[in-house]
Amino acid sequence: MPNPALTEAVYYILLSLQEPLHGYGIIQNVDKLSGGRVRLAAGTLYGALNTLLDKGWIRALENEADSRKKEYRITEAGLDVLKAEVRRLRELLENGMRILGEEER
Repeated sequence: MPNPALTEAVYYILLSLQEPLHGYGIIQNVDKLSGGRVRLAAGTLYGALNTLLDKGWIRALENEADSRKKEYRITEAGLDVLKAEVRRLRELLENGMRILGEEER
């Protein structure tokens, strides 16, 4: 069964975790990547992180400098899901452009 479509928040969280980041770093990176359009509240972020941990799409790393701050990183399974989502989004875009008669810019 194919993966369900990702929410924008989950998409940007997974994109952000190509390198280890702690929660606040993820919030900042998602804001930056989305041009300020997607703003994550702490509760939303940590709920999503727990779900992603449960699915095995990310893993928690121990932060040697500060044991209170967990860092997170995408797993191979998460990367596969993210790549599948990029393919799905590309298909949506290409079909929309073709049907609406718009050229790529």
